[in-house]
Amino acid sequence: AAAMADGEREEEHEGPEEDVEAEAQVDFKPLIELPPEVQTKTGEEEEDVIFKMRTKMFRFNEPSKEWKERGTGDVRFLKHKETGKIRVLMRAEKTLRVRANHPLAPNLELKPHAGSDRAFTYFTPDWSEDPETGVVEQKNELFAFRFANAENANKFKEAFEKCQKGDTADMTVIKQDAEDAEKAAEKKEEKKE
Repeated sequence: AAAMADGEREEEHEGPEEDVEAEAQVDFKPLIELPPEVQTKTGEEEEDVIFKMRTKMFRFNEPSKEWKERGTGDVRFLKHKETGKIRVLMRAEKTLRVRANHPLAPNLELKPHAGSDRAFTYFTPDWSEDPETGVVEQKNELFAFRFANAENANKFKEAFEKCQKGDTADMTVIKQDAEDAEKAAEKKEEKKE
């Protein structure tokens, strides 16, 4: 009986091969229809980027007396097309959450951070999200920006000081130099790996 059962199975498989995929005519319809694509506004539409550089940003937490990392991303100086006012904007690269958002005022005092040649700090009133609550409100913050190397840090300092003086005529050169220095730093990192 066992041999016969095997023989029967063989006969079943010997018949014309059925193309299962050709027979299946399935039409999947979405459970919900998505609305048309929505245009999102960042608040940067009326501004030109005059400086941009990748950085790791920290803020000083007064109660614990320690530096807290706010994120990694591009710190940008944005100049309003009509008013000419310049602000500093930094968004975390993965979440795009605003980590720094304040005017680049002439009274801001940029200082080297803890003797490092690749980091700068300054104290400013800021309008970015509070890291604990997510609420956006004006708050006095001590920020530190750390760059990949001393060259990038100096370009940041040069651009920061030029913007404070209102001298943004040749800022595109600084922006391009910063991007070139960033690419060179990335290539060095790739060679190390």
